[in-house]
Amino acid sequence: MTDIPHPRLTPDLFGHETAERALLEAWNSGRLAHAWLLCGPKGIGKATLAYRFARFALAGGGEGGGLFGGAPESLEIRPDHPVFRRVAAQGHADLQAVERGWSDDKRTKLKTEIVVEDVRGIGGFMSLTPAEGGWRVVIIDCADEMNRNAANAVLKVLEEPPRNALMLLVSHSPGRLLPTIRSRCRRLMLQPLAEEKVAELLSHHHPELGAPDVAALAKLGEGSIGKALALADEGGLDLYRDLLGLLQTLPRLDIPALHAFGDRVARPENDGSYRTVTELLIWWLARLIRAGGLQGKGMAEAVPGEAAVMGRLLAAASLEQWLEVWEKISSLFARTEAVNLDRKQAVLGAFLSIERLARMASR
Repeated sequence: MTDIPHPRLTPDLFGHETAERALLEAWNSGRLAHAWLLCGPKGIGKATLAYRFARFALAGGGEGGGLFGGAPESLEIRPDHPVFRRVAAQGHADLQAVERGWSDDKRTKLKTEIVVEDVRGIGGFMSLTPAEGGWRVVIIDCADEMNRNAANAVLKVLEEPPRNALMLLVSHSPGRLLPTIRSRCRRLMLQPLAEEKVAELLSHHHPELGAPDVAALAKLGEGSIGKALALADEGGLDLYRDLLGLLQTLPRLDIPALHAFGDRVARPENDGSYRTVTELLIWWLARLIRAGGLQGKGMAEAVPGEAAVMGRLLAAASLEQWLEVWEKISSLFARTEAVNLDRKQAVLGAFLSIERLARMASR
């Protein structure tokens, strides 16, 4: 597994110069919003930016201005800076980070959501006089995971923000947040990383990967280094090739191969593989629908043969019918996890739903 450092330990930020400049300009203007919603796809660096800005604010505006003093020109705080070290050690008195808590005493599994107990102390914390005379900062990573009670507790703080208090909310899907929370935050949208940057970072973390695999994972990552690294760690590229190999047998699936695939990924010890396969299949169907909407334009293959499979399936049924299959399979996988249904049957059912629609053109 890749030893990816937590965002609080990460000194560098790549590909988000525009977002960093927006935060700097707000700071230098003297009219800094008390709450920021850092939005964008998962795994692109939003939490890294949140901690980077938190360190900057806790250090009183960084480590100096430009060449002749004045306004700071970067959010960077060096790893040997006392603020960086205290944040990294989770020992800064003026920073509170909120994440999903552990569901058991042995800390083997995280809760599925951020609950009200996780955020209840935010109001009191932010109302205290900063211990080091500057700012109080709260980071919520990720705000989409708050349940209704937790979200309402955070909303109360946002409605009456204390002075010199800053709240940074990381969000992969801001539409899932309460509209009243969104309206009380300044939104900062982070864009996916360039494919070349994802490939560069992949090569750094996985130097054993060959150039073709790096290129394929970078495409599958769709601008998210976090997603690309997770796929590399879970053998996602091989799983994707196997998944595509099954789809290439359509309109009549290779049923023995499908059963063998289902047996392999549904084993209890292969929890990561199962989740990777379900996410990849749902993502691939969404990609198929997008490609159909664009009449096949702009669809770069991650692995050879994708375009041919998509072309055959799009000729077999309408986009509306493929959308229905995507919704059905998404619901099937969600229900399987929610009530602990048979995972192999879920995988078989998903592929058979695709086969039924694909065979329409061959009748």
